[in-house]
Amino acid sequence: MTLWSRYLAPGLRALKRDWRSGELGLLALALLIAVTAVGSVGFLSDRVSAALDRSSAQMLGGDLVLRADEPIAHEVLDQAIALGLEASTHRTMSSMANSPGGMRLVSLKAVDTSYPLRGELLLRDDAMPQGRPAASGPTPGTVWIDPQLTSLLHVDVGDTIELGEASFRIAGVIAYEPDRGVQFINVAPRVMMRLDELASTGLLGPASRVRDVTSFAGPQQAVAAYRQWLEPRLERGQRLSEPGEARPEIQRSLDRAYQFLTLVALLTVVISAVAVALAARRFSRRHRDGVAVMRCMGAGRRQLAAMFGIEFLLLALCAAALGVTLAFLVQAGLAHLVAALLDVDLPGPSWRPAWHGAAAALLLLAGFALPPLSALYRVPPMHVLRQAGGRWAPRTAVSYAAGFLAFFLLAWWISGDVRMSLLVSGGFLVGLAVFFCVAYGVIRLLGALAGGLRNASSLRFALRGMVRRPGLATAQVCALSVGLMVMLLLTLARTDLLDGWRGTLPADAPNTFLINIQPDQRQAVGARLEEAGIHAARPAPMVRGRLLAINDEPVDARSYEDERAQRMVEREFNLSHLAALPDSNTLVAGRWLDPRGSEVSLETGLAETLAIGLGDTLSFDIAGQQVTVKVTSLREVKWDSFDVNFFALMSPAVLEEAPATYITSFYMPPARLGLGQRLVDEFPNLTVVDVGAILAQVRRIVEQAILAVQLLFLFTVLAGVQVLAAAFAATRDERIHEVAVLRVLGAGATRLRRTQLIELLVLGGLSGALAALGSILLARLLAERVFEFSLGWPWWPWAVGVAGGALISCLGGGLALRGVLRTPPLRMLREAA
Repeated sequence: MTLWSRYLAPGLRALKRDWRSGELGLLALALLIAVTAVGSVGFLSDRVSAALDRSSAQMLGGDLVLRADEPIAHEVLDQAIALGLEASTHRTMSSMANSPGGMRLVSLKAVDTSYPLRGELLLRDDAMPQGRPAASGPTPGTVWIDPQLTSLLHVDVGDTIELGEASFRIAGVIAYEPDRGVQFINVAPRVMMRLDELASTGLLGPASRVRDVTSFAGPQQAVAAYRQWLEPRLERGQRLSEPGEARPEIQRSLDRAYQFLTLVALLTVVISAVAVALAARRFSRRHRDGVAVMRCMGAGRRQLAAMFGIEFLLLALCAAALGVTLAFLVQAGLAHLVAALLDVDLPGPSWRPAWHGAAAALLLLAGFALPPLSALYRVPPMHVLRQAGGRWAPRTAVSYAAGFLAFFLLAWWISGDVRMSLLVSGGFLVGLAVFFCVAYGVIRLLGALAGGLRNASSLRFALRGMVRRPGLATAQVCALSVGLMVMLLLTLARTDLLDGWRGTLPADAPNTFLINIQPDQRQAVGARLEEAGIHAARPAPMVRGRLLAINDEPVDARSYEDERAQRMVEREFNLSHLAALPDSNTLVAGRWLDPRGSEVSLETGLAETLAIGLGDTLSFDIAGQQVTVKVTSLREVKWDSFDVNFFALMSPAVLEEAPATYITSFYMPPARLGLGQRLVDEFPNLTVVDVGAILAQVRRIVEQAILAVQLLFLFTVLAGVQVLAAAFAATRDERIHEVAVLRVLGAGATRLRRTQLIELLVLGGLSGALAALGSILLARLLAERVFEFSLGWPWWPWAVGVAGGALISCLGGGLALRGVLRTPPLRMLREAA
């Protein structure tokens, strides 16, 4: 007997037969919705994520930025142009600017005519307080300057300043520079000029320290291809940056946006898994008799396993192909709506979500349909004569364990986030276990209470009916609880979690920094801010220091492969000392600093980059003095709080005698925009840094992601509704048989209808209460462990869960059993057999 006739042909015939009879309808629909939901959410998330990346690219000046110590080779630019990318180059260096009013160290930036490729450079305009976009770079013979220089050099628009050997007319004052970078601390005021005029200044001598920066912009695929080509060819002193890398506050907002989008996708996977499991259970129970007959006719277990395996593999492949197609069409419609609401042109999707959708069909079918389906080929021939329910076997437990493992791997592959995948899949598993135990215990307790209900015959009859079949009632409560929990968690994500995210960036978040405050100016500067009605944070001391050694081993950039680590050890650190842990910092390891000790607390990212741990000793050169401190704690820093934060905080005793300047941050209302200039006029050494544009960009990213999550939420809820319908459809056969027996024994339609209603209300209310508890606990875990903000104890999930569970149970149960009470008992017994 050939492979085709023994295995493949029976599987194909079984697929055709079950499809014509409608037996595969529910399972096929569950798989189709699973693939469509996962695929469409993935497609749209992919496109929105790319749009958020492109939005953050405005803060970088391009989609990809190459920084180098020397001009880059021509072949690097030629390759970018060949791939269809735009390129823009600028050079930065420190220099002195001279004017009749004085001399000042400035940060000189020479740009070409295409600068910036992403974002807009704004020039101060009296008619537009926030600034007007610059059409192109400075015209020949002119420069643009920072507002501080107007006071420091006593110049204004139209005046002349000298840079090296050349003179330039001031043509504008910079209001916002998109790619200024996060290292605004101790940065000299900006002077921007044309790149082709830099040589005329005579500043490009052998000893000049010039930094070359080339930005690239273009289609996402072209940028990815160019990066893949360029990375192996990077030379020493060259570094690539992508959107978000230059600003930790932007990167954190992007990370949270991706996490919210991923959460919606993972909850869709949970819903899909429940739908597949329920549909497979119903299919398995309805095919036991047919399999028993086949066993009597001589079919072996291996042959049956191959037949069902081929049948469901073909079903999964068909569902995957059709589901991915539908997902692409659905996301196209949703993307059009998102693009219109966000006023943004969404990039095209990648094919990765298509593979996610196809894998969802195969893994969900293998993981959650295999346990009930594997019991089919173990049905004994005697089942034809003696009907018996399926017994729990150790191999069934192994099958379900494999199913949950498949679910976790799928969630991990989709999200790329191990912690979130563990929380969602672990919450799913623990929730099921808790739901089962609580539901079984409550149903038994209700059965014990039913005996005392003498005057409520319908209620007593309903409760005793649930006790007679505790397995069926418990399974339905578990299915309803999981479906309702996911839907409540989605609603929590759409409301409380998103509101919590908004709360991490309040309306009065600091948007202005004052740096280079001298020790004797602290009181005077504070007094000026108080007079203006502005509450500023207490000025923090800032000391410059260079890392010399780790555990008495001299640090050397060449000993690190990571480019960030090399940059960190080559530059000076901004150090500070504080008596208490800042509000925007969280201690994750160790203890806080001893004020009288020689200790340091490090930001976790810095410690990981430089491979520094608790107990290590660090030696710094501070103003010519070597200082050795011990690492006693590690901190997580909320960079997107826009508070004054540092990578390294030391004990006050270590830095008390070190020369320091001070820095503070505060919220500058729009009506007080002139305060910064007045402060610089009175204290010329101050540097005022306006991060309002960065703050606005972070808020825009937050609102874009929130809107995308809300739209995806609507689609995922539709998948949840299908799960709830499947929960009732999966128990239809058992209920039909029970009603038929009761009708034969003389029960009236009115009493059965009332009993059924009471039972559905009890099951739905219990499911809703369990779902509310599970959704609140899981939402709090996600908020604290993943999104890193606090979430209260909302009350509304309890009311919505109990009321919604009872309502859905009554409506779903009514639809699932529609027409049953009007069907003759004999016919119902035949249908249920």
